[in-house]
Amino acid sequence: MDKDKLIKYRQAVQNLLSRYVAEDVTSEDVEVQLIFDVERDHYQWMNVGWEGLKRVYRSIVHFDVRDNKIWLQQNLTELNPAEDLISMGVRREDIVLGLQPPYKRPYTNYGT
Repeated sequence: MDKDKLIKYRQAVQNLLSRYVAEDVTSEDVEVQLIFDVERDHYQWMNVGWEGLKRVYRSIVHFDVRDNKIWLQQNLTELNPAEDLISMGVRREDIVLGLQPPYKRPYTNYGT
């Protein structure tokens, strides 16, 4: 991957997740976690804790950066992270909706 592009994409994903997390409203028993594994290029927004007797362990949004593209692996929000990344300067064809089955990706209007 082009080094400048890699740096740009890592920053875009980290900035977007940081912005999303700032608006996360959880209880005092649920921790909001940002996980940035820059070495392996995995980035997640997690909720971990307890709601009463129910265990909370959710990956809210998960991105990977690989193959010169940003892969959206999980999105449990009403937000549109792919379009938010585009507004941050990421090329549409460099975003892959990994949360969609491979046969649907050519029809998503994003990268494959």
